[in-house]
Amino acid sequence: MARPLLPDGLWTEIAPLLPPPRPRPKGGRRPIENRAALTGILFVLRSGIPWEMLPAEMGCGCGMSCWRRLRDWQAAGVWARLHQVLLERLHGAGEIDRSRASLDSAAVPAKKGALPPARTRRTGARRARSAHLVTDARGTPLGFRLSGANRHDSVMMAPTLDAIPPVRNGRRGRPRHRPDKLHADKAYDAQPRRHECRARGIAPRIARRGIESSERLGRHRWVVERTHAWFNRFRRLPVRYERRADIYEAFTSLAASLITLNQLKRFC
Repeated sequence: MARPLLPDGLWTEIAPLLPPPRPRPKGGRRPIENRAALTGILFVLRSGIPWEMLPAEMGCGCGMSCWRRLRDWQAAGVWARLHQVLLERLHGAGEIDRSRASLDSAAVPAKKGALPPARTRRTGARRARSAHLVTDARGTPLGFRLSGANRHDSVMMAPTLDAIPPVRNGRRGRPRHRPDKLHADKAYDAQPRRHECRARGIAPRIARRGIESSERLGRHRWVVERTHAWFNRFRRLPVRYERRADIYEAFTSLAASLITLNQLKRFC
């Protein structure tokens, strides 16, 4: 029997985070249900099909209705909040290993050309983007950032670390925000990057150019490469067909939540 696209456990987590429907004083056609729209969004994310090819037999409405719901929920912060809620559940169970975190980036070709947030001198930023990701020692995605391909990986270290949300575990005290150590490859081998880590209370473990061998992946850094592979299982992500950055960020944030949910099922 095939697994449902939207299991009850995931819907239970998302439903309280959704904004109330907008009033329709002039009436009109009744909008599709939130659960049906989310099912259509998940189908597009996992299969990679164009929005207009969403099967009508699924009962999810048209593709543009699901697209608008994805856009509106991204603007309302639903996907970021969902990821934070799932991280809090994982942290409450003691299954987030912050003793070692790993950070790396992956290039994402933009076939239709991405619309950058500001004017850029290099057209390469329009044809490719970069996804920067930081994970815990078990590969759970803690935070991510998207940038143009014309930006060096190292300058995105601090924004990616700052993207880690504060996580509470239901007890007293300040929420946990930073890992203890950070592992990164030679692309981040620069003194300012080590200063950025220490300023955030993180011990840097960055591979050094000309000293450490590149023949094999780091002993602890391989987990972030595996997590990037998990993201690539969502067929809408390896190649960016979305021209709008907020839509692609919404897909990425939803994929991070699904990976975190899998970690919950795996360890809890």
